[in-house]
Order: sequence, then structure tokens, then C-alpha cells
Amino acid sequence: MSAAERPWPEEIKVDKVTRTLKVAFSDGKTFVLPAELLRVESPSAEVQGHSPDQKQLVSGRMHVGIIGVETVGNYAVKLVFDDLHDTGIYTWDYLYALGDRQDAIWAEYLAELAAAGLSRDPALSKAPPPKSGGCGSGKASGGCGCS
Repeated sequence: MSAAERPWPEEIKVDKVTRTLKVAFSDGKTFVLPAELLRVESPSAEVQGHSPDQKQLVSGRMHVGIIGVETVGNYAVKLVFDDLHDTGIYTWDYLYALGDRQDAIWAEYLAELAAAGLSRDPALSKAPPPKSGGCGSGKASGGCGCS
């Protein structure tokens, strides 16, 4: 699909009461994305690592909210969460994919939490050990902003 054919966001709106981000695209699809999903699937190196095997499982974000949305050029937004995470750049394609696959992504996330013995509830959650070589392990290099 060429850039001209890709759905373009026509409206982006934060609802602080429901802790969601509503994104309406030019193809008529509108997605209401929970802040928790956006936070735990952040495209940041802190969450995604530098390869798929470095992805971190983020728990305890049941009550996270979005406190800011900043445009990044003409291709993305940077979301600022109330847990102060603000390093993810959410491209239009990434937001569309999250919305389009939201149910499957959420089910996978819940299964991963259960398998790790973790919780969405911050009062019940413990941090999983960092994966070897990922951000936060002290072995990261390349300017991901985490070390």
C-alpha cells in the first residue's frame, strides 16, 4: 500500500475519564484504544527492546492515563502517560494496527501476564526480571535512552 493509500488520522482525542485515545481514520474506521494497551504496547525501546526477543512485559498499568499528546512531524504522535513514560513514538500505521488487532493483542497480553504470574493491578504486580541484553539490563547500547 502506498503512502497515499494509507488511512490518515482525521481526529485524535484523549478521554481522560475513560482513559482512552480515540483515533478516527480517513477510511471510516475509528478505534478507541485504552491507555493501558497503548502503554504496555509502547513502541519505545524501553518496552520493545531492539529485537522481538527483548520485548518487556509491562504489568501494573491498569489505572494509567494519558496526560499529553504531541505531534511528531506528519507521521506520528508521542503520548505522555501519567506514570511519566513518554518515549514511544506512535506512527499512524502503528496506531491503526493496534486498533485493528486490539482484541488479539489484548488477549495475548493477558495470557503473557498470567503465565508470568503478574497482574494489571499495580498493587498486585511485581516487576519481571529484565531479559538479558535488553534495555534496563545495563547492556543496552545505541542511544535507546535506557541504561
